[in-house]
Amino acid sequence: MGMKDQFQDKAERMQQQGKQRAEQAKDQAQNRDRRREEDEMDPSSRRREAEDRFEQHRDNA
Repeated sequence: MGMKDQFQDKAERMQQQGKQRAEQAKDQAQNRDRRREEDEMDPSSRRREAEDRFEQHRDNA
């Protein structure tokens, strides 16, 4: 295998990895949006988050 082939293989691998990372980032963003929408529809979860933040702040003080 020549150097040109090695560079081409590496470039193809890097391109594939970039596509995979982009897909993962897209999925994570969609999951965050979905969780945010669910939280907005469920006011009890918002209250629970506020209580959690309060407890964390109190623990750190």
